[in-house]
Amino acid sequence: MRREVYEFLQSREDLQKFIREQPIWYRKLTRNPTDLEAFELAMLHHYKKTIPDRVEKFQNQVQMASLMIDVFQVMRQGQS
Repeated sequence: MRREVYEFLQSREDLQKFIREQPIWYRKLTRNPTDLEAFELAMLHHYKKTIPDRVEKFQNQVQMASLMIDVFQVMRQGQS
């Protein structure tokens, strides 16, 4: 593996973890070191760190908070 690819992998812990979980990328990056962008994109999809994934996670959190507020309001009305 080329030195610049190795240094790129060493620069971020999430990249190191991903390449250990997906060893096929060792071979891909050794054969074609210009695939670093594709490698990073694959890592983002794998760990669900893309913008659409983050938006979906935020929507789920807002929905859960709204549900909790509704439950508290119903409980409060039942006590009155």
